Amino acid sequence: MKTVIVTGSTSGIGLGIAESFARAGHNIVLNGLGKSDDVEAIRARLAALGEGKVIFHGANMLKPDEIADLVKTTETEFGSVDVLVPNAGIQHVEKIEDFPLAKWDAIIAINLSSAFHLIRAAMAGMKTRKSGRIIAIASAHGLIASPYKSAYVAAKHGILGLIKTVALEGAEFGVTANAICPGYVETPLVTGQIADTAKTRNMSEEAVISDVILKAQPTKQFVTVEQIAALALFLASDQAAQITGAALPMDGGWTAQ
Repeated sequence: MKTVIVTGSTSGIGLGIAESFARAGHNIVLNGLGKSDDVEAIRARLAALGEGKVIFHGANMLKPDEIADLVKTTETEFGSVDVLVPNAGIQHVEKIEDFPLAKWDAIIAINLSSAFHLIRAAMAGMKTRKSGRIIAIASAHGLIASPYKSAYVAAKHGILGLIKTVALEGAEFGVTANAICPGYVETPLVTGQIADTAKTRNMSEEAVISDVILKAQPTKQFVTVEQIAALALFLASDQAAQITGAALPMDGGWTAQ
C-alpha cells in the first residue's frame, strides 16, 4: 500500500487519478477547491473504494508554506509520501500584449511553482527511503505551443524541465520523475462548452468536437480521464522503475504532426 498525494484532485483529471489509486488500495491525500460538504462526499466515496485511507488537505497552491504542510501532514499521518502527482492547474487565454499580469503570475505559480514546492518538500524523504514516484500532469502544450496561451505553455514547458532535472537528481535513489502530456481531455468542463460553442457558431455538437475542439488531434477523439489515470498507475508501479525523465504524450497524435 502506497501513500499518494494528488493536487487539484477534487475534480477532473486529478479526481480521476485519485479514484484509480484508491481503487488499487492505496492511501490518498486529496487537495483542491470545493465546498466542504462536497469535498467530504468525495473523500468518503473514495475511501469506500479500497483498503486505503483517504484524507483531504486544503493547501493553497499559491502558498509554499501550505504546500510544505501538505507534505508534512501526509508524512505524519501515513509515515511517508510514496507517490506525488502535481496536477493543479489553471488557464487563461489572451494575446500576449493584453495578457493580465495577475493571470500570468497565478498560472506560473499554480501550474509550475507549486510542483516545485511539492517536490522540494517530499524529495528528501523519498531519497532517504530510496523509493519514490513523481508523476506530473503536464500537457501537449508542454511539447508544442498554441497562440494566446503564453503563460500556460510557458508553465507546462517548465514542468518538463523540472521533471527532467528531478529525474537526474533522484536516479541513484530509486526516485523516478515523469510527466504525462495529455491532449484534450473529456472532462465536465470541456463537455459543458460543446453545446455553447455549437449554438454560438451555428454548428452541430459533433462538428464542434471534430472541427473545433479536436481539430489538432488526428484521432478526433478525446483523451479520457481513465486513460490518464491508468498511465499514472503504471508509472507508479515497479514495472516502470526504469522510466524516468520522460514526457509521455497521450494526445491522439497531436504532437506527432
